[in-house]
Amino acid sequence: MLLNIAISVAVILTAVVVFLPGLRANRSWRAMTTPLASIIGSGFLVLGPILNSAYGAWAPLAMALLCAMAWGFGAAIRFSMHASESDAPGPEITALENLSSWALGFAYIISVAYYLNLFGAFSVSLTAWDSEIAARGVTSAVFAVILITGWTKGFSALERMEYVSVGLKLAIIAGLLLGLAVFFGDHVQRGSLLLSPPQMTGWPAVTLAFGLIVTVQGFETARYLGEEYDRPTRERAMRWAQILSSVIYLAYIALIAYAFAPAAVETDETAIIGMMRQVAPVLPFLLVAAALAAQFSAAVADTSGAGGLMSEVTRGKLSPRRAYLVLVLAGLALTWVADIYQIISYASRAFALYYALQAAIACRWAWRHLGRADSPWQGHWRPLSFAALAALGVAIVIFGRSLEG
Repeated sequence: MLLNIAISVAVILTAVVVFLPGLRANRSWRAMTTPLASIIGSGFLVLGPILNSAYGAWAPLAMALLCAMAWGFGAAIRFSMHASESDAPGPEITALENLSSWALGFAYIISVAYYLNLFGAFSVSLTAWDSEIAARGVTSAVFAVILITGWTKGFSALERMEYVSVGLKLAIIAGLLLGLAVFFGDHVQRGSLLLSPPQMTGWPAVTLAFGLIVTVQGFETARYLGEEYDRPTRERAMRWAQILSSVIYLAYIALIAYAFAPAAVETDETAIIGMMRQVAPVLPFLLVAAALAAQFSAAVADTSGAGGLMSEVTRGKLSPRRAYLVLVLAGLALTWVADIYQIISYASRAFALYYALQAAIACRWAWRHLGRADSPWQGHWRPLSFAALAALGVAIVIFGRSLEG
C-alpha cells in the first residue's frame, strides 16, 4: 500500500515538474523531447523482458552495447549535420541522402506497424478480451482511424499530443524506476539477488541484439527539426536525449536483470505488465496508460513524417494522402501476417539501413575534409570509424533476427 502511494506521488511530482511553464517553454528542452520520446517509447515496454530472458545477468551489458551502437550512429548524423553547413554536398553525398530518405520512409512504414501492434496488445492486456485476435483487431481499427484522419483533415490536431504523451511517459517511468528500486532493495536485504546465466550466447546473441536496434532508435528525429531549431540546438538535443535515455535504460535493465528469474518471465509483448504486477499493483495500470498514449502519438508522428517524406522523394508523384494509404495497407498486412517480434526485427533492419547510409555520408564528408588546412576535422580515424559504422549497419540489415526467429 505504501509503495503504491510512493509510486503515485513520484508520478505526480515528475508530471508537475515536466509541465512547469518555465521548463515547457525552454527551447533546448522542447527540442530534446522529440528524440527523447522516440527513443524511450516502445523500447521501454519490450526491452526488459526480452533482455532478461535472453541474456540473464549479462542484460545490462547488452543494453550498454545497444546504447553504444545508437550513440555511434547518432555521432555520424551529427557530424554530417555540422559538415553540411560549411560545404556543398556534391553528387555522391546527394545520391546517398536520397537513398537514405527512401530507407527512412520505408522504416517509418514498419515502425508505425510496430507502435500500433503494441498499442493493440496493451489496450486489451488488462481486459477479459486479452487475446492475439482482439489485439490485432484493435490495431486494425486504429490504422483505420489514422488513415481517415490523415486523408480528410491531416494530423495537426493529433500531433499536439506529443508533449503531453512525453510528459506522461516520463512521469510513469519515474514511478516505475522507484518501484523497481524498492523491489531491488528488498532482494538485496534478503540476499536473494540473481545472477542468471544467459539463455542465448555466441552468434545468436549477437544477431538478436542486431534485431533490437529499433528499441533505441529515434535520436535521428532531431535532425529534421530544422524549421524550428538551429543546428547547434538540434545537435545538443540529440546528444542529451541519447545520454538521458541511456541512463534510464541502463538503470531499468540493471534493476530487472538481478531481481527477476528469466525462466519466470514471459516473452510476449505485454510481459512487462506481469513483471510489474510483482512489484506493485498500481504499476500495470500506469504502464498501460503510458503505452496507449506513447504508441498512438508515435504512430501519428511517423505516419505524418512518412507521408511528407514519400511525397518529397517522389517529387510530388505520391501525395501525402496516398502515402498514408500505402502505409496503412502495409501496416495491416504486417499486423495479420507477422508477430510483434518479427515486426521489431524488420523495423530494426530498416532503420539499420538508414543508419548505414548516414554513416556512409559521414564517412564521405570526413574523407573530403582530410588534408584541408581550413578543416576542423583531421585524422584518418574519423572516416575509418564512420566506415566501420556503415559496415555495422549493413551487418544488422543482413543478420538481425527476432527473439523467436
